[in-house]
Amino acid sequence: MENHAFTDDLKSGLYRAIFTRRDVRGEFLPEPVPDEVLSRILMAAHHAPSVGFMQPWSFIVIRAHETKRDVHRLFEQANAEAAGMFDGERREVYETFKLEGILESPVNICVTCDRDRAGPVVLGRTHIKSMDLYSSVCAVQNLWLAARAEGIGVGWVSIYDQPALKRVLGIPRRVVPIAYLCLGYVSCFHKKPELETVGWRPRLPLDELVCFETWEGSGDEGAGLLLERIRADQEAARQETFLSEWLE
Repeated sequence: MENHAFTDDLKSGLYRAIFTRRDVRGEFLPEPVPDEVLSRILMAAHHAPSVGFMQPWSFIVIRAHETKRDVHRLFEQANAEAAGMFDGERREVYETFKLEGILESPVNICVTCDRDRAGPVVLGRTHIKSMDLYSSVCAVQNLWLAARAEGIGVGWVSIYDQPALKRVLGIPRRVVPIAYLCLGYVSCFHKKPELETVGWRPRLPLDELVCFETWEGSGDEGAGLLLERIRADQEAARQETFLSEWLE
């Protein structure tokens, strides 16, 4: 059987991008992102999988301060509304977070989904109509991992009024904004997600999220061996030795 696996060096690079990817907010540097780097990142996004090969995504590249300022105003209004949805100490902690880098990042990208691009009947979307939305999210993930490999930080801004954003960016009615992303070189990538570090939410144990054959199915002896392996890897991750021992 032909071995289609990557070499160890290539696997190491891929997994390092996955495990060290972070949602960047306040660490952006003012250096511009070269066009050749941005082109590669967008090319990676465009090569994401899509159901029925519909390729429903488009990418609005935003570099003008005026456009960023208009989007930032939408964020400020929505963020004030969001803060009011939390109570007591939770609200106080929320208000300490910096949740975007719209003005600081040299490039903003809005990833959209054109729900009509492939026509009314799409292979693979006949029964689950939201598959075009899911496909567009795959493009976001590709973009994010490619950016990390290039040393570019990405921050996903999700606190804004969608209809208002569509008006600001001139997005047609049929098109859905999927992700508003801030991109740029950064001063650092944090070891852990910030919300995990400050205790907002812990990382859920993977072994509690894996079941076999059915929802909550416990499986056979082989299932137990896999769970043991997962728990060992989780402990290595907790000890911050997972990457160093496995990828190097």
